[in-house]
Amino acid sequence: MNTPETVLSEYWGFDSFRPKQLEIIKAVLNGNDTIALLPTGGGKSICFQIPALLLKGVCVVISPLVALIEDQIKQLDNKGIKALHIPSGTSQDEMITLFDNLKYSPCKFLYISPERIQSRFIQQKIKELTISFFVVDEAHCISEWGHDFRSSYLKLNVLKELNNTNIIALTATATNNVINDIHTSLDLKDPLIFKKSFFRKNLAYQIFYTEDKLSKLQQIFKKNHSPSIIYVNSRAKTKELSNYLNARSFKSSFYHGGLTPIEKKAAYTNWMNEETPIMVATNAFGMGIDKSNVKIVIHYDLPKSIENYIQEAGRAGRNGKKSFGVTLTNNSDIQLAIDLHKKTLPSIKEIKIVHNKLYQHFQISKGELIEDSYEFNLLEYCNKYQLIPNRTFNALQILNNYGIIELNNYGVQKSTLQFIATHSQIINYKRSIKDQSFFIDAILRIYGGIFEKAVKIDEFKIAKKLGITSYKVISNLEKLNDLELIKYAKSTKNSELFFLQPREDDKTVNRISKSIQSYLKYKNEKFRSLIQFVKNDRICRNIQILDYFNEKKVKKCGICDVCLQNRKIDSDISSKILALLQINKELTPKEIGDQIPYIEKDILIHLQKLLAEEKINITDYNTYFLK
Repeated sequence: MNTPETVLSEYWGFDSFRPKQLEIIKAVLNGNDTIALLPTGGGKSICFQIPALLLKGVCVVISPLVALIEDQIKQLDNKGIKALHIPSGTSQDEMITLFDNLKYSPCKFLYISPERIQSRFIQQKIKELTISFFVVDEAHCISEWGHDFRSSYLKLNVLKELNNTNIIALTATATNNVINDIHTSLDLKDPLIFKKSFFRKNLAYQIFYTEDKLSKLQQIFKKNHSPSIIYVNSRAKTKELSNYLNARSFKSSFYHGGLTPIEKKAAYTNWMNEETPIMVATNAFGMGIDKSNVKIVIHYDLPKSIENYIQEAGRAGRNGKKSFGVTLTNNSDIQLAIDLHKKTLPSIKEIKIVHNKLYQHFQISKGELIEDSYEFNLLEYCNKYQLIPNRTFNALQILNNYGIIELNNYGVQKSTLQFIATHSQIINYKRSIKDQSFFIDAILRIYGGIFEKAVKIDEFKIAKKLGITSYKVISNLEKLNDLELIKYAKSTKNSELFFLQPREDDKTVNRISKSIQSYLKYKNEKFRSLIQFVKNDRICRNIQILDYFNEKKVKKCGICDVCLQNRKIDSDISSKILALLQINKELTPKEIGDQIPYIEKDILIHLQKLLAEEKINITDYNTYFLK
């Protein structure tokens, strides 16, 4: 008879489970709704994959990222376990064939995105299957208090209607508010909740203040040759930093969401094989990556939240060996992050303006509800109404999350540009059309390698650099394209916008303004928590993190930057007391305190410590002397 232990041994080659895994598996096998909170590297996938292999039927896994789905299917396939997923663009006929395969073949897993499961056709097909149970991966996305809220997750209460079987919700990071939202939004029945401690005894969280981050990187990598990840906050910086490291003989690759699938695969493979042991990446890299020997994760720029920080830093040290989560920062970085946060988070007033302008933009009358979709170009919209793109995008996301609009960004392709004329032809053109010379030079400065291959460009970024409108940029590029000096492929598909409510102007937002205000307040609090964490060099980093996640632990980790600094201070106090007593035969605590720059409480603690170590003695008059 198969048991969780025999399946683990047969397919994964392990003799025992990690903490909490077996308890979670038994809860799922017993038909309980389950919430499992396992920090990054805690082995979440095994918690549903093993019970799925033991139970009859298909396990339906809701997962938000295509890369994560593909990675898990590949890993299952390598173990001889059949799993399917429904990629975007799948036709109805192809889906019929796929579901027939699920019915009549020994397939154990169907992976599907939260958006695709809203399809009535797919829902009907799922009803025809024998379902073992549902899995909601990255379940924190269901909560507006989570760090990666996705409105499509709010509609997953449909799972219980499709099949009244049990659900397991999995996440790596969640506060109590998020766990409560998972419980209620998924309509879970008396769920069993499993939490693994966020304490990682082998992971040293270290924050270094430095004005010269590049030198600090070199210093780190001269000592460390193990696989590492460096997180940065922009796509351009991944390439710049990778080139910098490679020029200094530190082998690195770079990775971001804008790379082609071939480029991503090459970067990933080179890093996994350790041909380039350093990966410089945006937060698009890391989800689902199973590499146990990562020794250092460096945040070159501040992370977006404590949740992001824990998830990303937690990719180090999964093999149980000592590892490091390093953050490089300085006062300028922190101020820049504060300014950027203020610039990107819209107010209620701004959300109302963005909402009202949408109706003007598409000429929709009051009281009218249009069921058709509109093509929507964010930059064009922002230019037209003189709006700030980042704040506007966030305002649209809030309107989307609260069910006022639906903004679909799938399939959006960035514009590409390549110079196909020779250098001499370009020079001749600049001489003849002088007003284009500055424009062409600016393009060449912004984008490297543009003569060798087509590169993705951002018309708004070019416009901002030149102080002109994106309309003017597009017009200039189209003119150069017509002259066959460049090959310019303008973004072929805009976002798709649906209005979900009739036009009522401010009334629509007013109805949910309290919820939005609460959401904005929470976003501010999360950001303040991150800044406080970075600045707080008095309390052990682990204790700060555990307190944030409502987990009380008084024991210090002993390996973070704060603990190491305090240990150094402790050593300094004791050595200075001993040095004073070498010069003076006897001293009272007050006399010692007058001569060394530490508070009385700390001096008394160290006097007691030195007494216990029998390095000093005390007289009947409460004076201390060397033993």
